[in-house]
Amino acid sequence: MKRLLLALSVPYVLSAHTLPELFTALKSHSQTRADDIAVQKAAVANSQATSKLYPKINLYGTYDHYTDPTGMLPVAPNDLLAMVKDQSVGQPFSTDIFRAGANFSMPIFVKSIYTMADKAEAMQKSAKAKKQINLLKNEALIVGSNANLTYLNELQRSLEMKEKSLLETQKTLQIKVDSGRAPESALYKIEDGLNQIAISKNSIALKKRQIISNVEAITGITLDAPIPMEESAEVQSGELASLKPLEEKIKATKLGIRAEKEKLYPSLIAHGNYNFSFANAYNNDDQVNEQYGKIGLFLNIPLLAMDQYDAVEKSGLEVRSDEIELEKMRDELTAKANMLQHSLPLLENSIALSQKSINNKQKLLEIAKVNYASGRLSTEEYLRYEDDVVDAKVKLYQSKAQKWQTLMQLAVIYANNIEEMVK
Repeated sequence: MKRLLLALSVPYVLSAHTLPELFTALKSHSQTRADDIAVQKAAVANSQATSKLYPKINLYGTYDHYTDPTGMLPVAPNDLLAMVKDQSVGQPFSTDIFRAGANFSMPIFVKSIYTMADKAEAMQKSAKAKKQINLLKNEALIVGSNANLTYLNELQRSLEMKEKSLLETQKTLQIKVDSGRAPESALYKIEDGLNQIAISKNSIALKKRQIISNVEAITGITLDAPIPMEESAEVQSGELASLKPLEEKIKATKLGIRAEKEKLYPSLIAHGNYNFSFANAYNNDDQVNEQYGKIGLFLNIPLLAMDQYDAVEKSGLEVRSDEIELEKMRDELTAKANMLQHSLPLLENSIALSQKSINNKQKLLEIAKVNYASGRLSTEEYLRYEDDVVDAKVKLYQSKAQKWQTLMQLAVIYANNIEEMVK
């Protein structure tokens, strides 16, 4: 019993890593960087939506060759009449015209632009919320994997203690078989027990490698041993915060419907142009240049736009689909959270009962060893006591691992800060 308590109190091979180190590595790993890019894309989309509210200004330059002399700009009839009478004046007509200038346009009232900007902002919030939930899921995976690794490590240690006990028994039994005081078949049963331990240890090694690989995939760190951890804060229940990404997405989709409807509203756009032209006049080859500009308002009133009505209907179906998905997820998460909350005290009770069971079965094993040594117990019965101790430890370690996994699932559902919950 003393040896068991000592073994359980020794650190897990003094792991070279810590949970904060794993959490920090997770935040800079490709898994998380992909979510960072999604947030940045949403930010750019938001910027694109709001940028439509600003003026668009363009500079341009052109050269045009015409088969016949063409006007460099519109000329008022009275001005043109005076030019025609005086051929010494370079007429603003030419076959080769160079132009340079600038134009601009700016929305004065386009209602859908403001709504699309609000939609882009909601999508950005959804991307940020999704990034946070994905981070929590991966942190929960780290903690849950570490709990499972601890469970397997302790199970392996229990098997090694059982193996050591059977090896000691095998030595004693070998002496009895050699002296004819015990049948040789008893040795085969002990050897089979040792073989079963070797098989179990091999299976544990494979499972540990899988867990270590899972952690390495999201952090880039290879665990060499389980990390000691303890609960530093309780789960804070309340709002199902893990639904926030979908809730924000639904808000954005609803804003998208409004924007599609608003595209059917009248729109008012300001526009203007400045043009500087120069060429050789067609009548006397003198160099002439002219300036020409305009500024105005453009009012557009959609009367019939069937494709827009279809776009509104399509957006409505998308919202309905997302709302049904949200309702489904809320029902599932509510039921799951209730189940997990009720499981916690049961798991804690199982841990306490398993610890008592280990103490009792360890004592029974010590008695069984004495009885087996004196010949009052068969080999099969003795091996059963050895198995009972290991089975009791398995239940204890499983309950502890399951408790950690339950806590992590609740932490993700309620979007708790896992880094504050575990140390």
